[in-house]
Amino acid sequence: MQKDAILTADLLDIIFEGRNKAYGAYELRKFYNRRLFIAVGMMMLTCFFLLLGSLLAGKNNNGPVLKYMTEVQLENAPDKKPEPLPPPPPLKPVQQKVAATKYTDLIITKDELVTEEDQLKVMAEMEDTQIGKLNVEGERNIDYVAPPAERAIGGTPAVVNKVEDYDRTFTQVEIEAKYPGGLAGWKRYLERNLNAQVAYDEGAPVGRYTVTVQFIVDREGNISNVRAIDVPMECRACGAEAVKVILRGGRWEPAVQNGRKVTYQAIQHITFEVASEG
Repeated sequence: MQKDAILTADLLDIIFEGRNKAYGAYELRKFYNRRLFIAVGMMMLTCFFLLLGSLLAGKNNNGPVLKYMTEVQLENAPDKKPEPLPPPPPLKPVQQKVAATKYTDLIITKDELVTEEDQLKVMAEMEDTQIGKLNVEGERNIDYVAPPAERAIGGTPAVVNKVEDYDRTFTQVEIEAKYPGGLAGWKRYLERNLNAQVAYDEGAPVGRYTVTVQFIVDREGNISNVRAIDVPMECRACGAEAVKVILRGGRWEPAVQNGRKVTYQAIQHITFEVASEG
């Protein structure tokens, strides 16, 4: 290359001076910027048309839109009432024959008209017997008190104090187990963690689907034995989603019965709703 041509020549021409420009490397470097500009332009144009098509398709889509609602309410499970115990047999009075001396009124009359039974008894004969309407032979000098009449014929039996079994699982308690923050905190936890799209993704039609979940809160507040006991046929995945989220609910405040922490069985209803735009 001539010296005067170097000042006006392209750097690429200087590098390939005296080399085979038809080999291909020269052409690739020569038109690289133009090809790059064309490729970037085509890519941006393609993205624009794809975005435009998505927006147009969204405006024409009137399909179902998902809404969901949680009924955050712990309920007592039905507790089977124990069968009443049969009443105890009536107490039978102790039949014990006690000596008795007939009480005799003091009547002034002739001696020949007084029978032996009606004769006045001296104190020595009466000191170890009871006073009655007839003379009765029996045990003397005993301390016997007959039971009250109403008790002898089967009156109200004494009430036996029931011993509470605190190791069992309670379904009704004085203070129910609760999530930290109460029902409001529990509702916030469910709303943040439940997958609201589960019913829609499973193809459930427009409607409401309520799942009933039963779980145990032990005396330390740990959740276990979580299972869905009532799941709609249209949304079987709703039951699995509810069980998964409740099982991850963390530690609760345990239930209390008679001042003691006890194991408690709770019931939770969760309702998913699939609605369409009007």
